[in-house]
Amino acid sequence: MPPWSQLNEKKTRLDALRPLRESSIRSLMEALDVELVYSSNAVEGNTLTLQETSAVLLHGVTVAGKPLKDHLEAVNLASAWKHVKELAKVSAPLSEKELLELHTLVLGKDDPAAGHYRSVPVFIRGSKHVPPNARIVPEKMEQLFAMDRTGEHAVEQAANLHEALVTIHPFVDGNGRTARLVMNLLLMRAGFPPLRIQPEHRAAYFTALDECRFGSPKAYVEWIAAQAEAELDFWLGALAS
Repeated sequence: MPPWSQLNEKKTRLDALRPLRESSIRSLMEALDVELVYSSNAVEGNTLTLQETSAVLLHGVTVAGKPLKDHLEAVNLASAWKHVKELAKVSAPLSEKELLELHTLVLGKDDPAAGHYRSVPVFIRGSKHVPPNARIVPEKMEQLFAMDRTGEHAVEQAANLHEALVTIHPFVDGNGRTARLVMNLLLMRAGFPPLRIQPEHRAAYFTALDECRFGSPKAYVEWIAAQAEAELDFWLGALAS
């Protein structure tokens, strides 16, 4: 199992720095806002670079030669991330209403699939996993929201919910981006920093998910715990000076 005591100790050290200097936290979060949008989209194949994503979000720039779809994904995910930061101010279990709101923002309100569970089959590129038949998706989601996870560590809970969402794959599109938002919402509600799954970690990320589904139930929790510890180290290093 992951070293929960080590994670807890580092979180306690981060908590001790609060209230953090307003200027420091604002500057750090502005940089991370762009990186969180860039990395989550890049994992899904979006072609905008970090610098291009920054230009699109901060200056409204249209990047020549890049698809309109990639620009819209950046703008939509930034809007959804902003909503996550507001939701994180309230400590509560994830609700179905919150999940559907986030998915609507991820796809954009004009997308007819936004905020609705799928009614067609879907497949995950590069994975052996086949998501469940669309007819049983509502039942699977009902079971997911009814599950009692109060005995789990906060990081474990966030990882398990993310894995369950991408395994059910309840939406036609936007499952990964929405699941990562949900994971970060739960982490932030528990006082942990949000996670950035970088595109260079894409293979390890998907491998851990598949290992979890096919024989190593804790593989994904352990992988996410390592990422959570790395984020705590980053925040401690950035804010303790």
